[in-house]
Amino acid sequence: MPRPLILASSSPGKLREFESFFRDHIPGWRLRLKPAELEVEETGATFAENALLKATTVAKALGEWTLADDSGLSVRALNGAPGIHSARYAPTDAARIERLLREMDGIPNLATRGAEHPREATFHCALALVDPQGQVRALAEGVCQGQILTQPQGRGGFGYDPLFWVPELGLTFAEMSPAQKEELGHRGQALRALKEQLLILGTSLG
Repeated sequence: MPRPLILASSSPGKLREFESFFRDHIPGWRLRLKPAELEVEETGATFAENALLKATTVAKALGEWTLADDSGLSVRALNGAPGIHSARYAPTDAARIERLLREMDGIPNLATRGAEHPREATFHCALALVDPQGQVRALAEGVCQGQILTQPQGRGGFGYDPLFWVPELGLTFAEMSPAQKEELGHRGQALRALKEQLLILGTSLG
């Protein structure tokens, strides 16, 4: 019987991505979102700190294995913003995209010779797996490099995906297939690193 695993998130979009990866690569777990009323204040200074905080708090509250993801977008021209505040940048995905475009208004979409692209950005993901006793069993991170477009492209994904363009494929996250996003994206990289740690831990996860 699959082992229950709480995803310390309220995002159905994240749950779909995690369920897809676990189904194909880490079988034996049954994922579900945390209760909506169980809120965790994200007071960490880094993505990893916030992932650990969320996973530990939810695991102890529910007495269940818990996986927490803390992800965000860091834009060079905005001195790393929105960063760890990505989900709190505005109330909705549409409002977050609107604010980001407003903040980047006037930043050119072409790099001068030999210079970094002025709209360069990175997507970060930190994952923390915590057991029902609140003990951290795995911590993994992933990073994806890209650029912020001047207008959204694509209808897939969620969050900032329609603005985040990956030069390697010439597509935004919102235009990629799930397999492409899993291969290149920050969350896919972090999940593969998590898988490696789980394989090493093996039977100690009982």
